[in-house]
Amino acid sequence: MDIFFATISFVFGLLFGSFLNVCIHRIPRGESVVFPSSACPVCHKEIKPYDNVPVLSWLILRGRCRNCRTPITPRYATVELLTAFLFLSCYWRFGLSLATVKFCVFSFLIIGLIFIDAEWKLLPDKLTLPGLALGLIFSWLVPVDQLLAEIVPLVFKAPTTHGWSWRLLSFSDALFGAAVGAAFIFGAGFIYLHARGVEGMGFGDVKLMAMVGAFLGFKLTLLTIFSASLLGTIFGVAMILSVWAARTKRRMLRNRETRELARKRAWRSAKTVYRFYQIPFGVFLGGMALFALFFGQRLLSWYWRLYL
Repeated sequence: MDIFFATISFVFGLLFGSFLNVCIHRIPRGESVVFPSSACPVCHKEIKPYDNVPVLSWLILRGRCRNCRTPITPRYATVELLTAFLFLSCYWRFGLSLATVKFCVFSFLIIGLIFIDAEWKLLPDKLTLPGLALGLIFSWLVPVDQLLAEIVPLVFKAPTTHGWSWRLLSFSDALFGAAVGAAFIFGAGFIYLHARGVEGMGFGDVKLMAMVGAFLGFKLTLLTIFSASLLGTIFGVAMILSVWAARTKRRMLRNRETRELARKRAWRSAKTVYRFYQIPFGVFLGGMALFALFFGQRLLSWYWRLYL
């Protein structure tokens, strides 16, 4: 890994991470990400350029506004550093190539969607729909894992170094991945809604998985869905147990109930909380999409070797 280009990629990540913070703050509020310039949301004083240096300014100001001393959430520095490390990882994984550009764009979009969903329970179209279009465009420039060549060998010829063959295969796999990812999430949400009477997943998750499918292709999209579902299930069970334990303790202390009675009533309460709590599933989908990007092929190769 060339140290010069590695440094450049890291610096670009910091800069794009700084802009991403603007997107995370403004897009859910329906505000422009271009105008006006950055300002403190409390005192509304414009942030000077020397106070807007990624990570460094936050550290120097000790996480506070220079004018009103209002605390600034560590999310700003976290997003900047995370974006920088992902940009560096893309360069380390794919070298000086169009693939690095493609997956830096993908990482940028996914980080924004993860943090917006965590805070707002929202996956805005301003990120998912352009992301879907970009994923399909990049599939003509950077080969996606071409599963369709194996499924339909009579329709698609083997990819060649020159010509349109590999581009058509790549685009087809991206389109197939987008369709399957969106359909899977839509179907799961539809079944959950009719079975439980409560919306499980919104159309934002559907569009997110269409975007992921366009960038990663069919196989890694399936890996993203199943691993995110597993992680989301673990989170849900942990949340129920945590609420159950906390409310059991509270009922025993405040209401002087026996342990058995407190556990029984707290369990009903915990299940009610879980039923109506909106889990930001986009966080799990986005996180596992990044995992699939860097480790998915190795994981799938290891898995298939178990059966060979």
